[in-house]
Amino acid sequence: MTTGGTAGRRNGGTAVEQFNHPSIRPSVYPPAPLTAGHAWNLVVDAEGRPGAENMAIDLALLHRAREGAAFLRLYRWSPPCLSFGRNEPALRRYDRARIAELGLDTVRRPTGGRAVWHEHEVTYAITAPCSMFGSLPDAYIAIHRMLGRALARLGAPVMLAGARERVPGPGAGACFASPVGGEIVSGGRKLVGSAQVREGTAFLQHGSILLTDGQNVVTDVSTRRSLEPSATALSAVLDRPVTFQEVADAVSAEAATTWDGRWTDRRFEPSPNDTAHFTDDAWTWRR
Repeated sequence: MTTGGTAGRRNGGTAVEQFNHPSIRPSVYPPAPLTAGHAWNLVVDAEGRPGAENMAIDLALLHRAREGAAFLRLYRWSPPCLSFGRNEPALRRYDRARIAELGLDTVRRPTGGRAVWHEHEVTYAITAPCSMFGSLPDAYIAIHRMLGRALARLGAPVMLAGARERVPGPGAGACFASPVGGEIVSGGRKLVGSAQVREGTAFLQHGSILLTDGQNVVTDVSTRRSLEPSATALSAVLDRPVTFQEVADAVSAEAATTWDGRWTDRRFEPSPNDTAHFTDDAWTWRR
């Protein structure tokens, strides 16, 4: 197998897939639908934005997807930010006074899942009509397959976590505490954490591709004992510094190869009203 490719074989009538290194035991999944010929928009925010702006843009792109548009957005966070899942019990699980003392930016995502510390990473967001991918689980696997091939382009030995893993609830601690089925792992540790939401006929999936690991911040501000993050990062996996730009280039190139269509570079600015929603403590600390 060549680096950057995907290997597949048949085993009892079920597709078996892994990325990059044949020595890694593969995960088993049924085929997921792919899309072709659709118009895609690529948005790269390399400068970094506050958490509220990032979430406002992702939500606005979801609204555009309800009208038939499809977006791949790659971005970073400035300042670093602690994000909570849409239904996560943040008031019970995290020390708000400690977070304020440390001066941490916080935001609640429109998607599900658990807390993530966003600092040295490439964050991806994909919004599209549901009809392009099928069900949300189909989209989850298809997007992670694309990301896995993108990371394999850089030489990272990655695979999808086993399908039998139990999905933790929103009160189970940090997103990177443990991998679940379909997530991208390397050496048994989570490398990419993702979350989804569906709104009408469209969906948003976004997630963190860690360049270096700082997920201990989530544990440090927790009010109760929780699982230590089981994360890894590209710099550790590849044993060298990895930049935002090289990951963004690999992901955008792989996406264009996987979803053959008309790709257009875009800029997108959030509206003040959309951003205000995500700066409102009534939303951030609603539960």
